[in-house]
Amino acid sequence: MATKVLVTDDDLNIVKLIKLYLEKEDYDVLTANNGKEALEVFKNDKPDIIILDIMMPEMDGNEVCREIRKSSDVPIIMLTAKGETFDKVLSLELGADDYLVKPFEMKELIARMKAILRRSENKGTSNGECVSFDKLEVNLTNYELKIDGRILEIPPKELELLYFLASNPNRVFTREQLLEKVWGFDYFGDSRTVDVHIKRLREKLEGIEANWQLKTVWGVGYKFEVR
Repeated sequence: MATKVLVTDDDLNIVKLIKLYLEKEDYDVLTANNGKEALEVFKNDKPDIIILDIMMPEMDGNEVCREIRKSSDVPIIMLTAKGETFDKVLSLELGADDYLVKPFEMKELIARMKAILRRSENKGTSNGECVSFDKLEVNLTNYELKIDGRILEIPPKELELLYFLASNPNRVFTREQLLEKVWGFDYFGDSRTVDVHIKRLREKLEGIEANWQLKTVWGVGYKFEVR
């Protein structure tokens, strides 16, 4: 069965161009021209990956991303005409998997899609690994995080990052190493992606009194420190 891609942009020419290239790659392409329409297509047709423009009428891409993340971890690539750090970080904080700044090459979009879809497919092939520390259990078998015995909802990539760090306690990793180990060598993003995910993890783990912490090693990177 062909991979279903939802392409959302208020620029009809961009939608037609992306649709043309993706259909040549044998993708099944769904389209929408505003945020509300994108949500309807998402709910009715269950796409495998979403390409989502930020600046749209009715409802912007960030709002759509926020709504989708309430019920689904479907991969999302954001498109933006802005190159500012704030826009990129905001999209990642809302749960987007990647972003592209317009104008972009279609080959790059397709490469990013394939990389994200590979990681998404591989997330269910864990060999049952689980790490546990005081009040913490990270389980890759069922992608489940428990804090003090309570199951906590968490996006897959945040869980994978926490699992990797916790599997290597007290070892410092640079942002580039974490991008390679957790996102994969073919990830096209930059080191701010790691910072955003660490920030979101810390927010979820805030207030937990335990003998471990996610620690910043200034000038180097991050580690899962066990005291």
